[in-house]
Amino acid sequence: MSLKSVIGLVVTTATMVPAGQVLAADLAAPQNEVIAEAVSSKSPWQIRVRALGVIPEDDGYVNDVPGSDLSYSSSVVPELDISYFFTENIAAELILGTTYSKVSGAGSVASLGDIGGTWILPPTLTLQYHFTNFGSFKPYIGAGVNYTIFYNQSGKRADKLDIDNTFGAALQVGFDYMIDDNWGVNLDVKKLFLEPDFDVVIDGGRATGTAELNPWLVGAGITYRF
Repeated sequence: MSLKSVIGLVVTTATMVPAGQVLAADLAAPQNEVIAEAVSSKSPWQIRVRALGVIPEDDGYVNDVPGSDLSYSSSVVPELDISYFFTENIAAELILGTTYSKVSGAGSVASLGDIGGTWILPPTLTLQYHFTNFGSFKPYIGAGVNYTIFYNQSGKRADKLDIDNTFGAALQVGFDYMIDDNWGVNLDVKKLFLEPDFDVVIDGGRATGTAELNPWLVGAGITYRF
């Protein structure tokens, strides 16, 4: 091969390589745009429906009664939560559910037995961080605030039972396992720090104290991402 032919071959090859790179970039660009569009088009809204176990701590006291203690019944109830994703990692979650709990005397006031009961509505708002680098397994942590409303309170041993509505902190950990882009299963555990004051009348005598409920909320259910 002559020197002129070699030079021509080198020049031709050099001009073909950038052209190939440009063509590859042109082909990749639409694909990247499709992926970006798919991510940006995902709805920020998500809902979950769970079966929720409400497990209070058995603690509390009646003022000026040494050794007094309180216990509370646990329950399993349906629960709905609504989440809004500000980004793929940051979301806010609001849980909605209501439950009933019996209040009983313990310790030095165990002889009182079933004091009464109350319905509890504990809407809880948490700010969450979702980890997204584990594929379909999407763990998250959260922290927030709870405002618990006590309603339809009734006495059994007590003539009157009045538990104050109260604010409390909330901590959360859980995960979603996504079956596809929309559906998944969820496991979630929350701890509410909930210690309302109460006023009770028994046999005409009035007493006050603090119910240290501090419940665990353990839920399992279905996730749907719009």
